[in-house]
Amino acid sequence: MQKLIKNGSLADDNWTILKAASGPEVLKAVPRKNLIVPLQFWKSFQDDLLDHNGSIAIWLDSHEQAEQIGDDLKDMSLIALNFPVFSDGRSYSNARELRQRFEYKGEIRAIGDVLRDQLYYMSRCGFDSFDLRHDQDAQLCLEAFSDFKTAYQSSIAEPVPLFRRR
Repeated sequence: MQKLIKNGSLADDNWTILKAASGPEVLKAVPRKNLIVPLQFWKSFQDDLLDHNGSIAIWLDSHEQAEQIGDDLKDMSLIALNFPVFSDGRSYSNARELRQRFEYKGEIRAIGDVLRDQLYYMSRCGFDSFDLRHDQDAQLCLEAFSDFKTAYQSSIAEPVPLFRRR
């Protein structure tokens, strides 16, 4: 069953998340795949990744910052932000920073412990794709984006607060 929501609908996932690796030899096991690699793996083996036949994206853990990617951010079509547990909200800030401060226009994907209850709020911070946790019903999760009709606060999705929209 599909567990990826992208731009408000179910989507096929053509990316493989490389969660743990000891070195660049792992790239030979997935020679033609689009890979999402941890930031530290990308930093350590950047030259080897340039020779990879598929596309490369970076995922940031919640304790890592978007500025650690540096100038290569503009060349990335996807940045994944990890939620190690649903209660760790630091990736919300990273998504907002990517959209506002760095003016990142590519796909921002939520990975890890991604639950239905978070989707609406994630979308307001700049996420546009969501790799749902294995036990989530993707069809029911689609309804999360219409849980609320109006938001009071400004956000990436609605930069003008409600009191200014009147």
